Amino acid sequence: MTNSIQTQATHPNTATLPAGPKTQAGSPKPDISKSKRKPRAKGKKSYTDLYQEITDQVIAALENGVKPWVCPWETSNGGSGLPVNFDTRKAYSGINVLLLWCAASASGFASSSWLTFKQAIALGGCVRKGEKGTRIIFYKMLEKENSQGDKENIPMLKSFTVFNVEQIDGLNIEPVTVSDTDAVNGFEALEHVEQFFINTGANITEKGESAFFRPSTDEIVLPSRERFTDAANFYATGCHELTHWCGAKSRLDRPMRNKFGSEDYAFEELIAELGCSFLMASLGVSGEVQHESYIASWLKKLHNDKRYIFKAASAASKAHRYLVELTERSALEQVA
Repeated sequence: MTNSIQTQATHPNTATLPAGPKTQAGSPKPDISKSKRKPRAKGKKSYTDLYQEITDQVIAALENGVKPWVCPWETSNGGSGLPVNFDTRKAYSGINVLLLWCAASASGFASSSWLTFKQAIALGGCVRKGEKGTRIIFYKMLEKENSQGDKENIPMLKSFTVFNVEQIDGLNIEPVTVSDTDAVNGFEALEHVEQFFINTGANITEKGESAFFRPSTDEIVLPSRERFTDAANFYATGCHELTHWCGAKSRLDRPMRNKFGSEDYAFEELIAELGCSFLMASLGVSGEVQHESYIASWLKKLHNDKRYIFKAASAASKAHRYLVELTERSALEQVA
């Protein structure tokens, strides 16, 4: 994957996206919390449009034939492929997953762990001079008074920079080993994924030649597993349909009755594709559902709506979180 908001570090900071503002480590740290560049002229300030900048990166990747939501590294069986903060061990979510996967793919990182410049220092590490960091985002709620005099909270998009642990010296980390085994021949069931599917409580039937979620019967239909070239593709298809399934009215209540081929239908497919990628990464399985037929629709919307990918990533992250929490509760109930 090419492109990612990048910030250069000659010590503090690094980032990866297409041509974004660059910061050198060792020089005074800019106020990126406001996503603000230095004034170009006296009295005038230029602000970075993060929505547009990140959307442009996704567009560039898709136009180059690269999906920025495919996990770029191999994981051990059952190990999570979601990017995490090395210090807190918390997984990143939403659009930040795509940004960090993009950066890792472009730079060839094998590790899924990241740190801010300050966190690296606090842990006894040091970002290598000249390394480029990846800018990711968060929302800060600001309280403002509306025209009626009532106070309301408004989300404000902010950004900060993180570095992959492979860009940092002095950390006590386990070396990353990547499997060089060939693709599995035939179907080899993965017990933890099979149990995950069971623990969702979804009604999953294997029959026919098509995969779909049928809202009228609240049923997921998958082709029999023997029709797939390997287990990963079967599980990817199942995760895709589970993302659709949890959008039903009785669960996350996403709009599901969209005409096949419509832009709204394509948006739901993008949510399902992202959700599948998040689920597969967290389950430690490599695989994806191929939906190239929707890329033209996605590109059209991305060109016209700079928040399109943010909304899709947010919905997919919510679906991922819903399914993980659902299966964890089910597993606890089985033990009790």
